Amino acid sequence: MTSLSGKRLVVFGCGYVGTAVAVAALGRGMTVTALTRNAVTAAALRSKGIETVVADLASRDWHGKIPPNPEFVLNCVSSGGGGLEAYRRSYVEGTRSMLEWAKRGGTMGTLVYTSSTSVYPQGDGVIVDESAPTPSSSASDRARLLLQAEDEIRAAVGVCHRWFLLRLAGIYGPGRRHLVDQVRSGEVAGTGERHLNLVHCDDIVGAIMACCTAPSLVASDVFNVVDDVPTPKADVVAWLAAEMGVPVPSFTGEPISAGRGNTPDRIISNTKIKARLKWSPRHPTFRDGYGSGMLRGT
Repeated sequence: MTSLSGKRLVVFGCGYVGTAVAVAALGRGMTVTALTRNAVTAAALRSKGIETVVADLASRDWHGKIPPNPEFVLNCVSSGGGGLEAYRRSYVEGTRSMLEWAKRGGTMGTLVYTSSTSVYPQGDGVIVDESAPTPSSSASDRARLLLQAEDEIRAAVGVCHRWFLLRLAGIYGPGRRHLVDQVRSGEVAGTGERHLNLVHCDDIVGAIMACCTAPSLVASDVFNVVDDVPTPKADVVAWLAAEMGVPVPSFTGEPISAGRGNTPDRIISNTKIKARLKWSPRHPTFRDGYGSGMLRGT
């Protein structure tokens, strides 16, 4: 395993995924600086030994508070709710602010940016890999903003030695029990026939660490991060219901939140990241992930 001890990591947007990465990085001897908008989160991070700055990534207020030239940078900011303007501010304006900070300081080593598989418009049950087109004309408003943030990083020549864009599937793990709670309630959003593409938080952390430890010859690239067996949602829901000892719930046919359509039916492929970065999921199926203690006490 490549040693990361003594290296510096800056995490922008230290929420659910960012905190997990920061803790894992500390465990590997790295020095970690985190940026978060949330003062409560900041206090929790500091209690773990993580230097923390409270600020909005899209602002410039923090530029003088985080030293430049780190070996590794992770941008895993979220919108924090608030609709499209919050998306634009967090993803597009936040990315621009990060890149401006990096340019002023010289350069950074490896930049990892967490995007989403929602940028793919494909449906009809097709297998989708990183070569699949992502035209803005076919993207949702939110996906268009995610793609714009990706483009900002691609165009920022000389800001980092290399970048990796990780398109994450549906995130679950400890504390992320949306689907479990819906099953328990007896009603699940969406429809059952479409494939559910999932990735456990542990495996996102593993993918990010794989980017950091990738040999220097591995150049900037885009990777899907998803488990090995995307499965029709009805099958996932039926399994969860059986494990929890509750009746199989009904589907609403409606998306989980207003303003978003139902996710197209597709199978996201993880073949590329497994081949290029030698990453493999600790939780290769939803059964492994949900069965690893997540359903205790339900």
